[in-house]
Formats: sequence, structure tokens, C-alpha cells
Amino acid sequence: MLIDWLHFTPLSAAIGGMLIGLAASGLVLFSGRIAGISGILGGLLRPQRGNIGWRVAFLVGLIVSPLIFSAVARLPDSRIDTPWPVLALAGLLVGLGTRYGAGCTSGHGVCGLSRLSPRSLAAVLTFMAAGFLTVFITRHVLGV
Repeated sequence: MLIDWLHFTPLSAAIGGMLIGLAASGLVLFSGRIAGISGILGGLLRPQRGNIGWRVAFLVGLIVSPLIFSAVARLPDSRIDTPWPVLALAGLLVGLGTRYGAGCTSGHGVCGLSRLSPRSLAAVLTFMAAGFLTVFITRHVLGV
């Protein structure tokens, strides 16, 4: 693995991380809610009165913010070399994992670890290990 030092952007990554932390902190401080995307989206699948507006606003913000950013700066280039059926399967497996793990990377990794949750630490260690193992098997064993 090689790091593309020419396109390495630690400043923008740090600023993005701070914005994510600020948004997650604001949500928990002002509403008592955890900024776990799977939980926010899942709550819309079984809506409760008075609990829909903030969820929709949060998800719309996730979609609209890159569009606003693209009006003032160039979005980074992205390239996906993986076939669509593999991506769809991966997405389904991630969704299944978030249900079994009672949360996603944002809920456990950003919000849970910052609250020193042992359950979130176990979840983060588990999905990181699974990710490392998956990359190792697909790249070095299967040669994909």
C-alpha cells in the first residue's frame, strides 16, 4: 500500500473531523440524541409523532451539504472500481451488521467512544477487525 502524498490533505481532514464532532456534540447536548446515522434513518422507518422533523433535517443535511460545498470549492475526484453487484452486497452486509451491532460507525465510533461506552469500544474493535480481515482476504488470498 502506498500513500498518495501529493493528494494527502490532513488539514481538510482535520477540519472535517472537527465539524463532525461539533455536529455530534451539538445534537447530544441540545437534544439528547446520538448522531448515529443508522439509528436516525431507522427511526424514520417506524416514525413516532414529534420525532420525524429532526431526523429528516439531519439526513437532508447529509445530502445537501456536499452540494453547498461544491458551490464554493471543487469536490474531490472519486473513482469506484468495484462492480455494482459487489457494492450492493457490501451495503446489505453493512446494514445487517448495524442491526446486529445496534449501531453504525458514526453511532459507536464517533459518539459512543467519546462517551467512553464499553459496548461501543467492543463494536468498533469488532468492525475494524472485520474490515481488516475482509481487505486481507479479498486482496491477498482471493487476489481481487
